[in-house]
Amino acid sequence: MLLMAYRTGLFPMADSRDDTEIFWVEPRRRAILPLDGFHCSRSLAKILRKGVFEVTCNAAFPAVIRECAGPRRDAGGTWISDRIERTYLDLHEEGAAHSIECWHQGHLVGGLYGVGFDAVFCGESMFSRMPNASKVALAWLVAALKRAGARLLDCQFMTEHLATMGAVEISQAEYVERLVAAQRSTEGAGAGAAALGAGLAEGLAAGDADASGAALSLPAGFAALLGDAAAAGLSSSPGNFIAQSFTQTS
Repeated sequence: MLLMAYRTGLFPMADSRDDTEIFWVEPRRRAILPLDGFHCSRSLAKILRKGVFEVTCNAAFPAVIRECAGPRRDAGGTWISDRIERTYLDLHEEGAAHSIECWHQGHLVGGLYGVGFDAVFCGESMFSRMPNASKVALAWLVAALKRAGARLLDCQFMTEHLATMGAVEISQAEYVERLVAAQRSTEGAGAGAAALGAGLAEGLAAGDADASGAALSLPAGFAALLGDAAAAGLSSSPGNFIAQSFTQTS
């Protein structure tokens, strides 16, 4: 049901952490981050080059969603209820939900998670316990999705933070059009390569995302990104490779 909702442009929310009810949201205005429009500032590029954070994919999904569901700095509540958290944990076990983690000296200090299918990734939430950690996580997500052949990165609601990173707001009707087009872009592809959310494509990590017109999974795109960095002689500094890729395309 949850995946079907995402495929039609809906997503779930709850009123509080202990709320047992779930309501489905279809906002009038939708935030997306064009993968070719990601804004990598000079300061962010510098942080990426320095390798301030170690970045991983799917290394600590339960911890990331737990952090995202925690108390907010603005003392606001959370829409990630216990029921929603359990559902996404199940989706992760099934290979349909993924996380990007930022580590500093062995401690998880930032990250994000979301749901992937076909050439679509729906970002759900992010957190940061150190300055710039969530920005670095988002930069890695965009780079990995581009490498995977994704076509749509959904951010749900616009925020000032997302706007500074290149997110734009469109109507829900336009979002649904883009959503349908992104799903159709993988029609006819093999089941393993077609699902951004399914871990079945991880074995294709060394291949090209566009070799068959199909998208790789996010973990496969992430692994391929690391492979590209190694091929460029930057295996010890993949963040530098990512910073260079954004600089070259900006």
